[in-house]
Amino acid sequence: MTVELGTTTPTVDARSALPPVDVTDDALATVTAQLAATAEEHDRSAEFPWRGLRVVHDAGLLRLGIAPRYGGADLSAVDSIRVFGALGQGDPSVALITAMTVFQHVLQSKDPWWPDELYRTVVRGSLERPVLVNAIRAEHELGAPARGGLPATTIRRTASGWVLNGHKAYATGSEGLSYHLVWAATEDADPLQGHAIVPGDSPGIRIVRTWDHLGLRASSTHDAIYTDVEIPAENFQGAPASEHRGDAAFAGVALGASALYVGVARAARDFFARFAQERVPTGLGRPIATTERIQAVAGEIEAQLVLAEELAFGLGRRIDAGESIPPQRLVLAKPLIVRAAVTAVQTAVAAIGNPGLTRHNPLERHLRDVLCARVHPPQEDTALLVAGRRALGL
Repeated sequence: MTVELGTTTPTVDARSALPPVDVTDDALATVTAQLAATAEEHDRSAEFPWRGLRVVHDAGLLRLGIAPRYGGADLSAVDSIRVFGALGQGDPSVALITAMTVFQHVLQSKDPWWPDELYRTVVRGSLERPVLVNAIRAEHELGAPARGGLPATTIRRTASGWVLNGHKAYATGSEGLSYHLVWAATEDADPLQGHAIVPGDSPGIRIVRTWDHLGLRASSTHDAIYTDVEIPAENFQGAPASEHRGDAAFAGVALGASALYVGVARAARDFFARFAQERVPTGLGRPIATTERIQAVAGEIEAQLVLAEELAFGLGRRIDAGESIPPQRLVLAKPLIVRAAVTAVQTAVAAIGNPGLTRHNPLERHLRDVLCARVHPPQEDTALLVAGRRALGL
């Protein structure tokens, strides 16, 4: 389908309506192929994937989730799953950076908190260039904020606004962000905490290239250090820590993020099928795809993909239908989808043997990338704990 941006609300002047974004299967398949063409190079160099992000920008996908009042349109859960699955199948590093930006648009649409004119600047800029945004939350000492605790990053009131100091870890997209949404707290007895909106070109920001990981190597998930970074007063609207309730839309966001790893598993499935058709051992004299063993392996891979996709799309359709889904069911979706995606890729690697682990073939890259799904929140132990306590009536 085509998402008609800017046609769903009479309160937006027609001149401010954003161009439509084509998210039909054919359009997404084209983007997948374009991203796949540079994914290996990005993985090997670990440089910021500007070419891939330009592809996503040119397709309009970085504008998804912008609210109707800003000339955009709501992004359905099903289309979110479709889009990020397609991007993950092409280049999961680009998909993850894109997801972080789109999710911020979605959150702004559901619960506006940006200064209005500043966000309109973001929207206007998104027509001309990739305007990347991400919530920068994790710290080496704190770990993932989803597990609780106050950030060590501090924000202090000044006569003209705020000044920010801190050291953040795992800042996905760090080298290309137009805006850092930095999770920080004041030093009051009952501190205010929240996201400070920091333009990416602000003096005092330093990116330290610490990201040298097994997978998602081009995701630019480096450390970010903020030293006396000044922002206007309206760019931070914290709430007392005693009143903080976390991110209300977190479970839905996690469902969309999981879809990109289903895309990785699809890419692994496609390589496995090609390899099986082309591999003709001399002792066999025919493609290994003609053997029952390989056919059964292909069936197992397909079964895992069906499990992941049916779970993701099933929940997505229920969300879009407005059903009330208990949070513990949504939070369990992520580890279940991830288990299936990882199993699919591992099954392909195990069946192929040494060729599946060589860097001459993309399957080893798909394995490295899909394993990164496990560390994204909500991590499996947290999700199981939430669901277990509910099941036990605690």
